[in-house]
Amino acid sequence: MSYAIRAEGLVKRYGDTVALNGVDLEVPAGKVVGVLGPNGAGKTTTVRILATLLRPDAGWATIGGHDVVRDPVRVRALIGLTGQYASVDETLSGMQNLVLLGRLLNLSTRQARARAADLLERFELTDAATRPIATFSGGMRRRLDLAASLVGRPQVLFLDEPTTGLDPHTRNGLWDVVRALVADGTTVLLTTQYLEEADQLADRITVVDQGRVVAEGRPGDLKRRIGGQILHVRPTLAADVEAVAGFLTQLTGLTPTRDANTGLLSVPAADPILVSALVRQLDAAGISADELGLRLPSLDEVFLAMTRQSTSAERTAA
Repeated sequence: MSYAIRAEGLVKRYGDTVALNGVDLEVPAGKVVGVLGPNGAGKTTTVRILATLLRPDAGWATIGGHDVVRDPVRVRALIGLTGQYASVDETLSGMQNLVLLGRLLNLSTRQARARAADLLERFELTDAATRPIATFSGGMRRRLDLAASLVGRPQVLFLDEPTTGLDPHTRNGLWDVVRALVADGTTVLLTTQYLEEADQLADRITVVDQGRVVAEGRPGDLKRRIGGQILHVRPTLAADVEAVAGFLTQLTGLTPTRDANTGLLSVPAADPILVSALVRQLDAAGISADELGLRLPSLDEVFLAMTRQSTSAERTAA
């Protein structure tokens, strides 16, 4: 298998604070790998090292086979980076921003204008091309920021929480753009705190906590790893929640989790026959449900379980 990104044993310290403590990472060419983790887990530090913006204190990393420390110029020619906040110049127009970047990347004026026009059309910004960025909405700025990272036609694209603060409609639009880029052969490393985003886009997921990789694999594999399927039920009447919770405890021996806003009850279920057993109990009690079924754990549940395990292991070691 060809890997666009490889890293082994990355360590980064800031005084007494260890931001990365031996991170390993492999990203196959033409795929999307999502890096998940709580605030301060080391996601952005990892991206900054891979993008040659930071030097690791230990370990090594390569992009397209080129070492990020020994050959940073060649690495920069292969990558694009979209950070957590828009990095465009607000006093310039969208067209001027992209042309400026093209010229900095040694494109001729004609080539830079052609590339800018193509990207503005691709990101549905042509009508606003001559407007100052200060007049753009948040979603328009993020789209232009992503367009800016593509001026040099990068083989590898780093997206560091690219949809932070965007509304669902704009976020879905950016997801479509990322899918199109990957279909064209671009490799994407995505850091995000939106678990749904990783579930939608990533071929593989790496979970980072306290500067270490605590889990990795395909989304479906990670979901199965934390306990198989989840039985969930939402009674029609709020008054029936306690009774249904009792039924779930009787059937599984576990206390179900509750969503206080929706009344949804959830509990791990190793045996699919529990669904029919619960239906019989609800029918006998005359209780109706608006939602009932089995599903794999969500990435939110994977994330919480993996980071809890990491924290518990750290405390045990201490």
